[in-house]
Amino acid sequence: MNQKPVNIGVIGMGRFGRLHSQTIQGLSDCRLTAIVARRQQSLDEAASQLTDVPGFLSIEEACQQTDTEAWVIAASTSEHVTLATLLLREGYSVLLEKPISESLSEADSLGNLVRDDSANLMIGHIVLFNSEFLQLQEEAARRSPLIHISAVRHRPSSIIVDFPGENPLHAAMVHDLYCVQALTGGTDPDQMSAQYLMTEDRSAVRLACAQLQWNTGVLATLSAGYLTPDGMPPRGYDCLEVFGSDWAARTLPNPRPIQVWSEAAEWPMPLEIRAGASPAGMLAEELRCFSRVVRGTQRVPRGATYHDALQVQRWLEELHQSATTSRTRP
Repeated sequence: MNQKPVNIGVIGMGRFGRLHSQTIQGLSDCRLTAIVARRQQSLDEAASQLTDVPGFLSIEEACQQTDTEAWVIAASTSEHVTLATLLLREGYSVLLEKPISESLSEADSLGNLVRDDSANLMIGHIVLFNSEFLQLQEEAARRSPLIHISAVRHRPSSIIVDFPGENPLHAAMVHDLYCVQALTGGTDPDQMSAQYLMTEDRSAVRLACAQLQWNTGVLATLSAGYLTPDGMPPRGYDCLEVFGSDWAARTLPNPRPIQVWSEAAEWPMPLEIRAGASPAGMLAEELRCFSRVVRGTQRVPRGATYHDALQVQRWLEELHQSATTSRTRP
């Protein structure tokens, strides 16, 4: 369907904010009209790739000085609710990277600003738009019911030092919880438990494991941690397996199959994301969907609504409570 391109601004010029910006620039469905960062250095670094796009250190100035219609919030999690509140009150549509917040109570505070169908607030969940996961959902829908979901998402052990205090439950496993939510139709599990494996000095979480079980007969087991050594892919690896009574399926979304060898092995495409002049993959599809949502030609898909995000945030809070009462030494 032909529609006028949506004028979109991006807040946050970290790695993912730049990916959003570069992808928007290459899509015909939307137009990048502003970028916002906390530091001038971030704007200067982005300018080499985002030519002729106005940059701002203030979201208020960006709103006043550009014809932006919708915003992508890719700033740090601690800023999510403050920024979303400001923009939703002004009537903008928002694509908010997950998680909504670091706390359930703060995430819940947006409720009175979000429409019942979540049409003004879409949650960034690129896995929903991953071609392999879409195929997996189709396979699950047409085959015998699921009985087991197994998700593994491991990242480099260096994260413990590089990003102190980053918990793999919230930073990594959250993605697989969204997958589980989609595969189980958004129903709450009847039982949940989790465990943490701490570093030797007990200062950080090295591994998070979780179990979710439904009375319908589905058991999901998930693990996410900072365990992979330097010789493995730089963003670790992911594996999602599902089992029915007479079938099984596996996806390996990270890293992508392409490998390059020279002095050492390289994995040049960790995710199904190609930004730039001819964007392709799950981020491009997410932004195309967001553009249609802004124009009112599509509903926010299941798994990307505000209410879906609150459900996963509740799961995270319960799993964290469970894990903190059963910590294990290495």
